[in-house]
Amino acid sequence: MNKINYQKELDKLIIKFTEEGQVPSLLLHSCCAPCSSYCIEYLSQFFYVTVFYYNPNIYPDEEYYHRVKEQQRFIKEFPTKYPVKFIEGDYDKSSFYEIAKGLEKEPEKGKRCHRCYDLRLRRTAAVAKEKGFDFFSTTLTISPMKDSQVLNEIGASIGKELGVDWLYSDFKKREGYKRSTEISREYDMYRQDYCGCVYSYNERQLQKQATKMED
Repeated sequence: MNKINYQKELDKLIIKFTEEGQVPSLLLHSCCAPCSSYCIEYLSQFFYVTVFYYNPNIYPDEEYYHRVKEQQRFIKEFPTKYPVKFIEGDYDKSSFYEIAKGLEKEPEKGKRCHRCYDLRLRRTAAVAKEKGFDFFSTTLTISPMKDSQVLNEIGASIGKELGVDWLYSDFKKREGYKRSTEISREYDMYRQDYCGCVYSYNERQLQKQATKMED
């Protein structure tokens, strides 16, 4: 099956709205400030963006709160064409551990990650519907470690189920990830070296230990 170019799908939508003089509202799920940087720079030219920070998977607690503060700081300091707002979701860690049961040993990009995407995007869609946003989406597609095909399939399915439009994206395209690293350096952002959950944290620690042993 041919993969869909989600960036081109987004381009078509942006051209349509621009020609019609529309500026839709977008609830953008964000995993962290660095990943959101390019997404906000790009999307805020065409949408009224509200960043939704909902990540009950983050471990440990101090990491979660550090990322929240960085997200808020970046939004406050970064200039945009249209104003960007912020909403923090609940840090309900039990919801993540519930969906991760039995999948603790899954590798990154595996079934546990897919369930985690579903958890966070489902909550984003619910808030988007409740608050009347035109679209919902996520910054997760900017990461080289995330499968944009899977993310878009999950998001579109949830959107159809809950009755709110999913905004297709693949922010890795057009060197989006590279641009996010440039903005991160410019704003002296904290950049974590693991995805966020305890399983990715432990995996990263093992990688570090292995590297030290090789040295």
